[in-house]
Amino acid sequence: MSDDVKNLLERAAADAGRPVLSTEAVWAGAARVRFRRRAAVSCAALAVVAAGAVAVPQLAGADGSTASLDRVSVAASADAAGTDKASRVAALLPAGVGKLEEVSFVVLIKHVKPSEDTRHFLGPLDGDYAVRKDGGVGYLSFEFRSAKEIAAKSGNEVPAADQDLCEPNGKEPERADCVREVLPDGRVLTTWSDPMDYGDGTPQWGPEIDGQLILKDGSALMLRSSTGFEAKGAQGPLLKAPPLNATQVRGLMLRPELLPEK
Repeated sequence: MSDDVKNLLERAAADAGRPVLSTEAVWAGAARVRFRRRAAVSCAALAVVAAGAVAVPQLAGADGSTASLDRVSVAASADAAGTDKASRVAALLPAGVGKLEEVSFVVLIKHVKPSEDTRHFLGPLDGDYAVRKDGGVGYLSFEFRSAKEIAAKSGNEVPAADQDLCEPNGKEPERADCVREVLPDGRVLTTWSDPMDYGDGTPQWGPEIDGQLILKDGSALMLRSSTGFEAKGAQGPLLKAPPLNATQVRGLMLRPELLPEK
């Protein structure tokens, strides 16, 4: 798993006291290796919490007890036309992907109140989205990060655009199906697959496709297309395949709708 993905997951849990998926505890199992690599993934900033509607019955509490959270509300930012974020993301996806709804990994995995998810997003559609199809539940997660934040997190003097995520570095497992593409305008797009097979943990994540787009100013957009996770309080079984394949992830990451306005 990439450092970016790890960073996303860690960030998602950072403000909530680190869910089951941070560098120390957040997403402990499947994200074990992912955390060491990302420096804050899985999630990394998730949407503002307040009112949307995601039914998450019987989530386990920190003491192992089951707390009934019949309606976990997650804010769905609306545009001028009153369309929520999930609908705006769905409009960018190929037909047949599944039903989308905005969720919060911090709420689902850490089992905290929506008000405790205090992450701040830079991208207009940043956040986590449950994808329901054929009885299974997978996820799409977006995070836009500034060049300054990326540099501070990585501690790497080499510009992000010059780093080759597909090149083995001896510290992390080699990324499978990794494709690095330098676009005509100088941006660098990389996609890869991750089996998320890092031993037992909570939650236990299923296979996913990850993507990273480095812009010319050093900022970056990260995307996860996950088959879902298995844990007490999971929203459903894993999808048979990631919501979006590598080709679809590439196409979606090139959509300007995912980037902040300049």
